[in-house]
This record gives sequence, C-alpha cells and structure tokens, in this order.
Amino acid sequence: MVWIDIAERGRLGEMLRAVADARAAQRRIRSLARLNLELAKLEGQQKATAMGIAAGLAVAAVLVFLYTIGFAFGSVAAAINLTVSLWASLLIVSGITLLLAAILVFLAVRFARKAWPPQPVQAIKEGEQTIETVKSHA
Repeated sequence: MVWIDIAERGRLGEMLRAVADARAAQRRIRSLARLNLELAKLEGQQKATAMGIAAGLAVAAVLVFLYTIGFAFGSVAAAINLTVSLWASLLIVSGITLLLAAILVFLAVRFARKAWPPQPVQAIKEGEQTIETVKSHA
C-alpha cells in the first residue's frame, strides 16, 4: 500500500482544481463564441430583411413615378384638347401619385439606413470585448 503524505495530497488537490477550472473556462469561452456567432447570424438576417423591404419599396416608388409621368402627359394632352376642369382633375391625380412616390422613397431610405453597414457591427464589437476580457484575465 502506497501512502501519500498530506503535502502531496494538497498539491494533487490543487492540480485537480486547476484542471477543473481550466475546463470550465474552456466551456465558457466556447459558449461565448457560439453565442457571438448566433448574434452575428441574427443581425445579418435582420439587415437582409431591412434591405429587402427597402428594395421592394424603392421598386414600388419607381413604378408609381412611372405612372405619374403617364398621368402628367395625359394632363398636358387633356389641357390642350379639352376644357380646363378635366385637365385640372388630371393634374390633381398626378400630384397625388407624385406625393405617393415621395412617401415610398422616404420609407425606402429609412429602411436602407437601418441595414447599413451590411456587416454585423454589434456582434463584432461583442467579440472584440470578449477577446479583451479573456486576454485581461489570462
């Protein structure tokens, strides 16, 4: 039977605790890395959605603007050939469609600003802070 003196038991216990602490730290770092990756994915999805909405609204604005041009030409033709009341009503319709296009452009710009810059800024910042924290406690 091998006898271990008390000093050796203490050192052995300290080494086992150090190994357990190192494994726990490794698990925490892996967990932080996974959470940071999830944050980056979520942020990318949100920005892609905002860009998709912005693109759709911009296309709608262009379409409405094209209709506005058509109404404007119709208004000019009506002003030349018909009475004032008809072309005035056509000009009012042109003004309304132009206002609608302006609102759509405003909304498209607003959504595009939410998605800019296209990289996951929050996740990158969180990752850098995590690295700094790990380095400072090493």
